[in-house]
Amino acid sequence: MARALGAPGAPSQNERREPLWSVLGGGTRPSRVLPKVLLAMAFGGLLTAGAGCGESEGIAAGATVTAYVEAPLCAGAKRELAREGGRAGDVRVHAVCLPSVARGERTDLARVGANARRATEDSATVGYLEPPTIPSFSRPIVEAASIAVLRTSSGKTAMASLLAAIRDADDSSSLRDQVRQTLN
Repeated sequence: MARALGAPGAPSQNERREPLWSVLGGGTRPSRVLPKVLLAMAFGGLLTAGAGCGESEGIAAGATVTAYVEAPLCAGAKRELAREGGRAGDVRVHAVCLPSVARGERTDLARVGANARRATEDSATVGYLEPPTIPSFSRPIVEAASIAVLRTSSGKTAMASLLAAIRDADDSSSLRDQVRQTLN
């Protein structure tokens, strides 16, 4: 049973209470090691992400890049990619089909944003294929990450254009930037 303030044996209002987590009776200060470790891990993760093929100089033969494809274009894009053997020259291309943004007759804007952010968080992303909707809510998010946005009603056409841009890129600079400059 807890003692009320002012009761015999209870701590007075002026008396210092020891924190429950104190090891040395309140004589220690909170550890600053954990925040430093977390900061170092976050910084290391950013450096690693920045070293992906989207931001580095050139791309190694046999590397894999990613194209994010919105649901209505996915089947056509995958068929075109399979027809090309999943490659564009020496570069392997992986297509990621995104969940549909349609919610009945409306567009689920939260899903649009989540799909676009998913593409921007992948350092191997070189293209984002979407149907031509007005306005494009994903385009500003994707373009801010220097990723090419292909807007067409044909997944086959969009994937063929992306593969051609990847094949035409040289090793002198970022593949992501070259593809974006070619297509946008």
